[in-house]
Amino acid sequence: MSEDYSFSKFSNNSFYQKQNAHLIDMAGIGSGQRIVDLACGTGGVTKLILEKLKDAREFVIIGIDHSSVAIKLAMEDLKDARDSAVHFVQSQIEHLSDSVKESADTVIFCNAIHYVPDKEALLAEISKSLKPGGKLAFNTSFFEGAHLDETLLYYRKWMFKASRILRREYGLSPSRTQKVESRKHLTPEEYASLVESNGFRIQQQEIETVQVPIEGWLDISSFEDFIIGTMPGVPLEKASAALKEGVRQTFAELNVSHIPRNWLDVVAIRL
Repeated sequence: MSEDYSFSKFSNNSFYQKQNAHLIDMAGIGSGQRIVDLACGTGGVTKLILEKLKDAREFVIIGIDHSSVAIKLAMEDLKDARDSAVHFVQSQIEHLSDSVKESADTVIFCNAIHYVPDKEALLAEISKSLKPGGKLAFNTSFFEGAHLDETLLYYRKWMFKASRILRREYGLSPSRTQKVESRKHLTPEEYASLVESNGFRIQQQEIETVQVPIEGWLDISSFEDFIIGTMPGVPLEKASAALKEGVRQTFAELNVSHIPRNWLDVVAIRL
């Protein structure tokens, strides 16, 4: 993935960090634990885990991501802590059990489960990598119910304006022949059933409403996976430009400073 279209810019938004910090709090991590930060990217969540464990002893954090570019950036950003407490592994998350040689106490998986095509296989891998009684904590803002009813006008206007800008400025239109995996949303009930049918017990599940400022929408419009999901088949640079201008026009027309979005948080215990 090109650095220009990575997730790192969006992940630096304060509302996003706060949301992930809340999930880490829900997981109840502490001293003596082995913790996996799954799909760690450039290490934003890894830093939040470290902050939570600042007074803890003898813990290990293992960050796993498929991107060599992201892993390199994470290692550089966390170089002071890496040798003692944090290790990074470049690997597909679907091969988790091969990457984690000793069983983990907790797996943290922030805002990425919606991208995984075979969620059953991934949960089996996570189960193999956790100790009995270990915890899986994940969240997602891409699920059936993420959009509040009162925000549907915003999304319609945004996509309409972005598509019009794309046609007018570049003579392009998205290809609708194939729905991208990240756009296939599960309900909270389907997530609960998925988790429980793969050897876990739900400890806590909640939906939070998060106020997302315009900066968040502009930054997500620079993320490759989101661009492909909303405007498949369009060159990234042109699609991103159209999405960003659509955001600006829609915020101005609606005269708003934030658009709320629901986040699903789940903590489950391996049986």
